[in-house]
Amino acid sequence: MISKRIVLHFPKRLVDEPIVYNLIKEHDLKFNILKASITPEEEGLMVIELAGKAEDYDKGVKYLKSCGLKVESLSHDIRRNEKKCTDCGVCVPICPVGALEVDPKTRKIAFHDKKCIACELCIKICPTQAMEVHF
Repeated sequence: MISKRIVLHFPKRLVDEPIVYNLIKEHDLKFNILKASITPEEEGLMVIELAGKAEDYDKGVKYLKSCGLKVESLSHDIRRNEKKCTDCGVCVPICPVGALEVDPKTRKIAFHDKKCIACELCIKICPTQAMEVHF
């Protein structure tokens, strides 16, 4: 059983199609929508966590791509710019899932991209704009 967080980019022509429904129905996967911005007649974006057997997951992602969706790993889209970060810690208490934390030994901020749900709260609060979204 695997679980991965991915970003789906829907082109304008597909925002009204039941693609995620078909993904779940046909490929026996469980999903959790972490973030969605889909408007009729516009492009859409959805961040989801997909879980299931590795074989089903691979077939499901292949299905999404065959429909015309761009599929990316969430960790590719949320990044911490090490050069900009001053390790001030302002982002740590605002993160609802603990993706940002202070390392007790070094007092440096650690970013755990696998925990991130792309809520973007850290983006808004970071005084040096070290957290970046590349959707």
